[in-house]
Amino acid sequence: MDNELIIKMYSFTLDCKDPNLLAEFYAKLLKWEVMFVSEDWACVGPPGSLQGAYPCILFQKNPDYIPPVWPEEPGAQQQMAHIDFAVNDLEKAVSYALDCGATLSEKQFSNDWTVMFDPAGHPFCLCLMKSVIESDHFALL
Repeated sequence: MDNELIIKMYSFTLDCKDPNLLAEFYAKLLKWEVMFVSEDWACVGPPGSLQGAYPCILFQKNPDYIPPVWPEEPGAQQQMAHIDFAVNDLEKAVSYALDCGATLSEKQFSNDWTVMFDPAGHPFCLCLMKSVIESDHFALL
């Protein structure tokens, strides 16, 4: 019997008021699939993958969820994490994300990435990383 400890990333989980809405947004944005939906949970993953084949993005219902303020402001709800997405064309990616239902942050700090918000108010970044996307080592497409 093997007693070696195994730890693998299963998901990145985001709290929200409507898991299905957020799953549909990220499925559209990433061209992924909604893997499952329930009243309290929803999950998206790469097309054709089985649940657990890749890390997924999981959405957890929290009726008391309050969107973070970014950039942070004293006394306001702070972000605890955000997701960075590598893109090969930043302008096209921003336009596409807006079409999917994202909003653009009024404040930006670089020409190499753009900060946006998903429909629940979570910040995420579209990062110009053409060399990463074209790398043989970039797994999640």
